[in-house]
This record gives sequence, C-alpha cells and structure tokens, in this order.
Amino acid sequence: MDIDKLVEIKRRYKDRKPVFLRHLWWKKPKFKNDPKWRKPKGIDNKMRLKLKGYPPMVEVGYRSPRLVRGMHPSGFKPVVVSCIKDLDKLDPRIHAIYLDSSIGLKKRMELAKIALEKGFKVINSSGIAISGG
Repeated sequence: MDIDKLVEIKRRYKDRKPVFLRHLWWKKPKFKNDPKWRKPKGIDNKMRLKLKGYPPMVEVGYRSPRLVRGMHPSGFKPVVVSCIKDLDKLDPRIHAIYLDSSIGLKKRMELAKIALEKGFKVINSSGIAISGG
C-alpha cells in the first residue's frame, strides 16, 4: 500500500482517539505533572463505571488498523539498529532506523554514515556530524 495513504489513515485514526488520562488528574496536584493512564479499579469509581461526564477509558475499539500500528509519523516502520549487519536485513523503502543508545560515538558515526549511503532515514541522528555527507 502507498505510504502517503497509510500516513493519512494513521492521522485519521489518531484524530478520533481521545487522550487517555488517569482518573481525577484534574483534582489531585500530584497527578497534574504526570497524568499518564492508569486503569481505575475502585468499587465505586465513576470512570470505571463509564458514567456520563467522566473521561473515556482505554478500550479495544480505539485500536488502530494493523497496517499502521507502530508506524513512525514519516510513514516508515522504526527499527533499532546496533551494528552494520542489522542494516543488511532491512529495506530502506520500508524501514527507518534508530541508532541504539548503547553504542559509542565512533561506531554511531560510522553506522549513521553507512545507513545514509544505503538510503535509510536515520531518525535519532540529530547530534551526529557526519563528515563528507
């Protein structure tokens, strides 16, 4: 399927999906800084009971199609790469790469240079200056 069409499908599904925040994040100061999702489990919890006026809960129906699940906003499937051999298994038309955080600067620069020569999109190479490229 065309990448532009997949990106459009992903954008449409993302627009319809609400932002899921934990119960009472608007009332409790300790949740204001980090209101990430936690499933409400209380016996009388209004959000768990899905009462009108309370934020939506995470449910199966909000899931995106399998084709666009896990896709980077650029339309590529992200893959973490830690050595040059990993690049041989990938296709630059389908995959974008993240350089593994555990590799050092010397190897990181070499790996980024080879990846760009092969035509890959390197997502997290912002701090690397590649000479001659």
